[in-house]
Amino acid sequence: MKSRFFLKMALALAIAWSPVAAAAAERGQVTNLHLPRFVSLRATEANARRGPDQSHRIDWVYQRRDLPLRVTAEYEHWRRVEDAEGQGGWMHHALLSGLRTALVQTDMTPLYQRADPASAQTALLERGVIARVRACAPDWCRLEVEGARGWAEKRHLWGVDAAEVFD
Repeated sequence: MKSRFFLKMALALAIAWSPVAAAAAERGQVTNLHLPRFVSLRATEANARRGPDQSHRIDWVYQRRDLPLRVTAEYEHWRRVEDAEGQGGWMHHALLSGLRTALVQTDMTPLYQRADPASAQTALLERGVIARVRACAPDWCRLEVEGARGWAEKRHLWGVDAAEVFD
């Protein structure tokens, strides 16, 4: 009887501490939003600091409005962010926006009329273009770039998670 109880407890603990459960349960201490999550740069210039305070050294200066960034931690009014290259630091939350954007990672990425490569192309996107993300399906995201609208495959984008789906 005791061994069955301990077996059940061990199984419950293993499930509760599995990587999937831990990842699903991770939320920011300040906002209670999922971590990691994507945001974009609100400012045209923003400093990424070594720590969550203005007294910390500046490691990076971002100069590209709407650049997608991944929030990996929170502390008071500060968010630890990283860019597509894995660089980053701590930024004040006022420099960030909830607006979803994506960075095109593959040169000449086709933008299609529908989430189907057989549909008509509406544009070709160069590597480094920042697009506004309107929606994401399992493998595709609906984007808007300087008046052009359409669907691009997620595998060409940085700023959305592979499993992320939203309208």
